Amino acid sequence: MKTAIVLGGSRGIGKAIADSLKSIGCDVIATSKNELDTSSLESVSSFAEKHNEVDILVLNTGGPEPKEFFSVTEEDWNHYHNQLFLGFCLLLQKIKINDGGYIFLMSSNVIKEPNPKLIISSAYRSAFSSVFKILSKEFANKQISCINIAPGPIHTLPMKRLGKPEEIGDFVKSIVENDIKYLSGAVINFDGANSNFVY
Repeated sequence: MKTAIVLGGSRGIGKAIADSLKSIGCDVIATSKNELDTSSLESVSSFAEKHNEVDILVLNTGGPEPKEFFSVTEEDWNHYHNQLFLGFCLLLQKIKINDGGYIFLMSSNVIKEPNPKLIISSAYRSAFSSVFKILSKEFANKQISCINIAPGPIHTLPMKRLGKPEEIGDFVKSIVENDIKYLSGAVINFDGANSNFVY
């Protein structure tokens, strides 16, 4: 039985992923913010001590409220530096991913199209995505796949409907269930054809 940790697994996209992995027999630890808050490095260290080995790790956390550059406070920068960047880095250093496992990063389409109203998310999600891309090459030596899923906005899509968290959950499930490995290092745009970028 594969073991999985899904951060932010109590609601939204995280819950959908946790439910999908459970449906294929994975033993899933789905954390709420009370159990693991990546903005608190103490919380990160405490969690990693209890859960230091896993087959599947899903790095997922909510983003900051919309703010433009000159509205961002020093407290905001410090908080989200930990939540969206340093907390994830420490988890990858402290939790062993078993050979043949998976790491999924839930990022955002702002890593490709920075949004001036989402300046904090644009900065830190892009920064961690760069770290994640570099690590994908190292993890590949152990047949561990790293997949960056970048959801887009949930309104005004060309498909004329909202994206469903279950669609992302089912995507993650299909990767694990079918043992797809060669996709590692890729960014998957989940935005209903809303983005304008090609790469």
